[in-house]
Amino acid sequence: MSKQLLRAPEGAPSDVERIKEESNYLRGTLAETMLDRLSSGISDDDNRLMKFHGSYLQDDRDLRNERQKQKLEPAYQFMLRVRTPGGVSTPEQWLVMDDLAQKYGNGTLKLTTRQAFQMHGILKWNMKKTIQEIHASLLDTIAACGDVNRNVMVNPNPDQSEVHAEVFKWSKQLSDDLLPRTRAYHELWLDEEKVASTPEIEEIEPMYGPLYLPRKFKIGVAVPPSNDIDIYSQDLGFIAIIEDGKLTGFNVMIGGGMGMSHGDKETYPQLAKVIGFCKPEQIYDVAEKIITIQRDYGNRSERKNARFKYTVDRLGLETVKDELESRLGWKLKKAKSFHFDHNGDRYGWVKGMKGKWHFTLFVQGGRITDLDDYKLMTGLREIAKIHTGDFRLTANQNLVIADVSTQKKKKINELIEQYGLTDGKHYSAIRRSSLACVALPTCGLAMAEAERYLPVLIDKIDELVDANGLRDKEITIRMTGCPNSCARPTLGEIGFIGKAPGKYNMYLGAAFDGSRLSKMYRENIGEKEILSELKVLLSRYAKEREEGEHFGNFVIRAGVIQAVTDGTNFHA
Repeated sequence: MSKQLLRAPEGAPSDVERIKEESNYLRGTLAETMLDRLSSGISDDDNRLMKFHGSYLQDDRDLRNERQKQKLEPAYQFMLRVRTPGGVSTPEQWLVMDDLAQKYGNGTLKLTTRQAFQMHGILKWNMKKTIQEIHASLLDTIAACGDVNRNVMVNPNPDQSEVHAEVFKWSKQLSDDLLPRTRAYHELWLDEEKVASTPEIEEIEPMYGPLYLPRKFKIGVAVPPSNDIDIYSQDLGFIAIIEDGKLTGFNVMIGGGMGMSHGDKETYPQLAKVIGFCKPEQIYDVAEKIITIQRDYGNRSERKNARFKYTVDRLGLETVKDELESRLGWKLKKAKSFHFDHNGDRYGWVKGMKGKWHFTLFVQGGRITDLDDYKLMTGLREIAKIHTGDFRLTANQNLVIADVSTQKKKKINELIEQYGLTDGKHYSAIRRSSLACVALPTCGLAMAEAERYLPVLIDKIDELVDANGLRDKEITIRMTGCPNSCARPTLGEIGFIGKAPGKYNMYLGAAFDGSRLSKMYRENIGEKEILSELKVLLSRYAKEREEGEHFGNFVIRAGVIQAVTDGTNFHA
């Protein structure tokens, strides 16, 4: 393919490109803005830059109308996302996050679908103190958001082998190696001395350049047969290939992504596709060159079409592969066979290598908080005080109390029982297989509820599940408040994407192992219609399914919905 055919789309740069260009490598006017006490908010330009530092300005939308009546500015607050590669944190770090949530946040922690901590409700004048205390715990918020590579996801490896530990090591290195090189974060939040004079671009951002990427970039590493990190949803995915008990390398996948815009058929979710195989030590080189391809040829005019999936679809998979190999100076080997059989977590106690134990805890919606009848946050705090292993955040918003010695297991199990912490096995399988984004009241993009509503909806779906003898049948169900798809709803066998308060588009037909997208089944429907549709569908599934057949496969075989073979025919 000639170089002339490799070009970025024409058009004036978006306003975000201007903001990045004028920001002096992500500094902007944030230093001055964060000291301004006249408002608890910040300008839109600085808010765009805050993403690169791991934060978004939000407001409490439950209070918005009342504050408007009182002629007060919105109840501004910051969401802060903490980068935890592979979702691993120490008990000491857990206690720091718990403490910060109480001191500066809204008293809760959110475990995200990218294995990161998220705090809400932080006021502007507490942001610097919060970030400094996070840094002191050896965590950070660098590049947790923004037009850069985000937190690298990986199987939380609670129950498997030395290979899983090796895969985590490569993933952690990848996450750290792909960080931005600008010292803006350290200057603004950690009081590092400002860099004198303007350095050369190569000295600051040798990979990203002064404009960084056209949009966010996501990387995941999967270890078959578990696809718990939804490898097909990643801009760049690595699938571990294990032969004779040894990690021999990774299959390389490119071009996945879940976000879209309602009513815009030029936007769509897409699945990553395998392009070859590389050795473990080659993954950084592959990732760096893929990122530079997106840097050079991604769409900088239309942000809604700026993700890498659109670059791949526009240029062609083989063209991108050829360009990658040209930049690498070597060719990928032929992809190796692999198999996924699920994308969920395995709950309860499991014994792993070296005699260590791991307890996977079900956390509904990923929200760590105390309720009147369920002291989850307090229980985990007490466990962290005596735990000597790790806490591992899963891509399904759950938590693994990992690397527990036989001696510690008894005491930790006593605390689990004392506080009623649950592995979720008494819940329906559909509830245990659920995901929801934050949505209202804090997310400014949310059109409808998700985290607060999905458990209520599942209460009612459970009645249908029980009536049809399906309580122990796993069916993935996911809900987001908007089509940005943080909870990956179009990879759920049943998916809901918010359209308006109380209204959702309903999707069906994704694969249980995460390898096929769903398709819109009903548009703009409320709870009554949702339950009416599921009453019929679950009854049919109970009576007509074949042995071992998952719900997503059934609705396609039964002609309820057409299979989506590629994101480009998602709207067909």
